[in-house]
Amino acid sequence: MTLKIVFQKPSQHKTLCLGVYEEHHFPLPTQTWDKNLNGFIKDSLKSSKFAGKLNQFLPLFTSKDQQIILIGLGKKTDQNERQWQLIGSSLLNALTASPNGEGAVEIHSLKDQDDAQVNANLALGALLKSWRFEKYFTKKLPEELFSIKKITFCTSTPDASEKVFKPLSQLAEGVFLTRTVVTEPANVMTPESLAKIAESLKKEGIKVDILGEKELKKLGLNALLGVGQGSNKESKLAVMRWEGGPKKEAPIAFIGKGVTFDSGGISIKPATNMEDMKYDMSGAGVVIGLMKNLALRKAKVNVVGVAGLVENMPSGSAQRPGDVVTSMSGQTIEVINTDAEGRLVLADALWYTQEKFKPKLMVDLATLTGAIIICLGNERAGLFTPDEGLRNKLSKAGEKVGELLWPFPLDDAYDKEINSDIADMKNSVTGRGAGSITAAKFLQRFTNNIPWAHLDIAGVSWTQKELPLCAKGATAFGVRLLDRFIADNYESK
Repeated sequence: MTLKIVFQKPSQHKTLCLGVYEEHHFPLPTQTWDKNLNGFIKDSLKSSKFAGKLNQFLPLFTSKDQQIILIGLGKKTDQNERQWQLIGSSLLNALTASPNGEGAVEIHSLKDQDDAQVNANLALGALLKSWRFEKYFTKKLPEELFSIKKITFCTSTPDASEKVFKPLSQLAEGVFLTRTVVTEPANVMTPESLAKIAESLKKEGIKVDILGEKELKKLGLNALLGVGQGSNKESKLAVMRWEGGPKKEAPIAFIGKGVTFDSGGISIKPATNMEDMKYDMSGAGVVIGLMKNLALRKAKVNVVGVAGLVENMPSGSAQRPGDVVTSMSGQTIEVINTDAEGRLVLADALWYTQEKFKPKLMVDLATLTGAIIICLGNERAGLFTPDEGLRNKLSKAGEKVGELLWPFPLDDAYDKEINSDIADMKNSVTGRGAGSITAAKFLQRFTNNIPWAHLDIAGVSWTQKELPLCAKGATAFGVRLLDRFIADNYESK
């Protein structure tokens, strides 16, 4: 079910949400309604614990059989697009009491704020929070979870709000595509089916090439192919190009790890929670969702998205610990642990990208290490780059959209840890120290001095609890961050 968003002039509604700041300060619409109701709202607040904080709401029934729901706006000084999105997400919880699955919102004329921006971001927050994956339920779901079908935002600037909301709704489409492919089970989302989803972006104007195993072998992507050789699913490389900028301008490249299921291979994982390894393709999912978003909003920039798609399974043909493979770069890799497979996929994907497209910069995304979760939990993704300017741009974009990053060192001393006794390098180090950093140092050997950043999203791609803008499950962390990163720094004006 898709939540319907409508913008219109203020009018009467059976269920209406009004805003209240902390310390019971009323914005103009709430003042007007309180006056029309002879002080009913102020009187009701005197006997409640509602304080106007974020995520608070208070249902009230007027004598006219109209339901008014007060929504906490937080502090007056905290008003920004991120805050409005959080307020928008809280509207869904507040409106579950709506008897007809519809509700209206009248939060506008906020001091020093643009009404169109406020309403559009309120709507985006509600839309992002509304997404649910319902495909495999055979019985009707509880009504209280999915009862809101339509929200009307009452504003004096409906046309302007609609205009601002359009690219935000397109951003949501990219987010939803990523959440969908990451949530699908591994028997459905194979390398082949994920490649087909990438191919479906052709209808949006994206140029797509899918390379199969014969082509990859000919090109020398043996590190990537080694990961998938134990599976009966053919490995793929999906290459997507959006050409919205000047013709001769070098593209920005995003590279995603797409391990559609990671059993660990011969170095097999413990059985507990192994089902979660269907989302080990989250990096590829983010790249695909980002590419869709850029095409929908006709972004004025040249972007290449590359996704290495493999399944890591144990079998008689699987890669073994101790094997040595020659990567596309010509560098040799001793495979110490077949469960350190993502970096092998990315090594070849990074090299292919720079050889083929000569990008101005590369950003890779991967659920790469469990060590990053030990470091950061589920609050931030790890950011690894030797480029200070790139680090700052990515961090600022993350702060604006609420997808937070934390920078890690890439000192040369860590590089020595991945030297092998029989090859150029090994794919895993002995011991548990600095696992995320040494994995990033491994990737750095395949960047050839092109400006590059690595985002380790292992802890933020999936959530076991409800988040402000996301239900339990796939988060699509990275789509909004990278869209903002591009919009703020690289689009033609």
